[in-house]
Amino acid sequence: MYSLFFESYRNTPTLDIVIEAIVFLFGIVSVWFAKKQNIWVFPTGLVATILTVYLLYKAGYLAEMALNVYYSVMSIYGWIVWLRPSANGQLPVTRTNRNQKLTGFGLFILTILVTFAIYALFGAEVKPANYIDIFISGIFFTAMWFMALKKIENWTLYIIADAIAVPLYLHRGLGMLSLQYVIFTMLAIIAYVEWRKILHTQKQ
Repeated sequence: MYSLFFESYRNTPTLDIVIEAIVFLFGIVSVWFAKKQNIWVFPTGLVATILTVYLLYKAGYLAEMALNVYYSVMSIYGWIVWLRPSANGQLPVTRTNRNQKLTGFGLFILTILVTFAIYALFGAEVKPANYIDIFISGIFFTAMWFMALKKIENWTLYIIADAIAVPLYLHRGLGMLSLQYVIFTMLAIIAYVEWRKILHTQKQ
């Protein structure tokens, strides 16, 4: 297990290992806060995405780096939305309506198109693994928007994308991030169950 996730760090600079460890920690803490509907999901998530921008830039994954900039912007948007009180004092957990589903699908397609455009802009080759990353980037971007609106469907999307990200980051030699997504997948499943209970309670 150790060699599977950590062998690739043998020649990695200590600073990069420390930064990836911070991303690992803050990413997990952010998902935990999200599960608990705690506003700290966004500042902790921002730390993780901003540092991920640096790691992906150093690794040469420019399109993925640009998407993490978008994720950072979406975290700021979600932070603002969650701070805005609703009629009952806080933004409630709800399900997406038809228009929100259509908008979410539009964001998914738009993210994919923008990612391809970024590859073309940088003149970078789209390798087989990049197609997988582009696909899950579209899912992640839509999931982040649903999270900002406190829609339970965000967890369904996160479960799918997190599970796909595990072998992707392992293939890229980012073992800590791969292990992080294993934990993300488990936390997303737990969060989905917890938010379903909240929805059921709200209906009663």
